[in-house]
Amino acid sequence: MDTEALLKNKEVVSSIAIWAITPNGLILGQDLCTKISGARLFVPDKLLSDKENGTTPFKRLSDELSRQFCQYPAHIFIFSTGIAVRMIAPLIRSKITDPGVIVLDDKGIHAISLLSGHLGGANRLTQEIASLINARPVITTATDINKLPSIDLLAQEKHLFIENPGAIKDVNMIFLKNETMDIHDPLNFIRTQIPRKFIRSQKIPKHGTGVVCSWKALKVPRETLVLRPRILSVGIGCNRDTPMGVIHEFLNIVFMEERLSLNAVFTLATTEVKQDEKGLLYLADKLGLPLSFYDKSQLNSVDTIETPSKMVEKHLGVKSVCEAAAILAAGRGRLIVPKKKNKDVTIAIALKE
Repeated sequence: MDTEALLKNKEVVSSIAIWAITPNGLILGQDLCTKISGARLFVPDKLLSDKENGTTPFKRLSDELSRQFCQYPAHIFIFSTGIAVRMIAPLIRSKITDPGVIVLDDKGIHAISLLSGHLGGANRLTQEIASLINARPVITTATDINKLPSIDLLAQEKHLFIENPGAIKDVNMIFLKNETMDIHDPLNFIRTQIPRKFIRSQKIPKHGTGVVCSWKALKVPRETLVLRPRILSVGIGCNRDTPMGVIHEFLNIVFMEERLSLNAVFTLATTEVKQDEKGLLYLADKLGLPLSFYDKSQLNSVDTIETPSKMVEKHLGVKSVCEAAAILAAGRGRLIVPKKKNKDVTIAIALKE
């Protein structure tokens, strides 16, 4: 089974966890493990004999599941739905981060998508598992049953950050009610994926449900779903040993002043001279972003610098750090925020081509 889609943007120790607590469940779980590459089977230690291998024993289901729940992008439970619900209830956090959960009866008659059907991939995986064992797939998600688009799946397919997941249900309800909404998506990341009959206008929503897909921080109604394309690169320069908190504070100030969203940033960038700059390294780690480094020749190859610095050129041999690094990281994209500076930090922002 191809589980690549499930592994995207997940920190996992394996591919799929399979859980069985009955003799029939053990047999079915072992069969699934032969068909799903990288799957790991968990069973009670009392259920195992000396001959079983390739399985992981546990003493108490709730304890082991609490340890493993967030370590896998998907779980297959071979026991009743009631047990599954009771086990996962204390563990679920958000439809954005929760793993997909599928439930099978231990005769393999039904395969039920229980949790994270869209973003967790449970609906798709349920169909695949059902096909593998000739079970009946049970999908209850309204958009799927009615063969309608799902805004969360569309956003995931386009690698968009969902800023307010609570509004997903409002947008999907528009589809279910066959109504229209305003969709503001200047770069056409998602608008073209939505049937035109659901689109009232391409304006920024002023009231009610809508969709905004932009790197800009716009004021929108609570019911409007905000999606962020990861298309901004941030070039940063700083004095030696500038604390992470100082850099982070100025970064927030610049983004607020320019009315941009930090959730649209896909990378930070600077000069290779700063490869050991702890403040920058800590900031990248805190934000969960990569930090790109460029050498002197690369930085000097950028000939569209708006605010060159004689001081930087004197000490580092380059006309610019933050602007040049931002442009390079954006694939030589357009500089949308020229250098901003305080006494310790310089920041520039470019839009990815």
